[in-house]
Amino acid sequence: MQIVFEDTDLEELITTGRNSKYKKYTRNAKFMKALATAYNYLRLSERTNDLRSISFLHYEQLAGTNGLSSIRVVNGMVERILFREFEGGIKIIVLSLDDTHYGNKK
Repeated sequence: MQIVFEDTDLEELITTGRNSKYKKYTRNAKFMKALATAYNYLRLSERTNDLRSISFLHYEQLAGTNGLSSIRVVNGMVERILFREFEGGIKIIVLSLDDTHYGNKK
């Protein structure tokens, strides 16, 4: 799939493993490894429906969000990668890394 980032800080975090905005995540090696894995599954999938078969990602289209979808980064953590799908999943725009999924109040 073609992936476009709206958040350049998130793109830097995923591609280099470093970013000052997301500093709390860079210290967690387990999270960073899982983030790279989740991104690779996004990148290598031909369609977003392919993500449904990878159970630990918990891919879902979010209700009431005007086309947003999410995948989980790490089992047992609430962080999700939020993205918007276009053209039947051919192009996705990564919007943010969300830590408020399911009403989590960190």
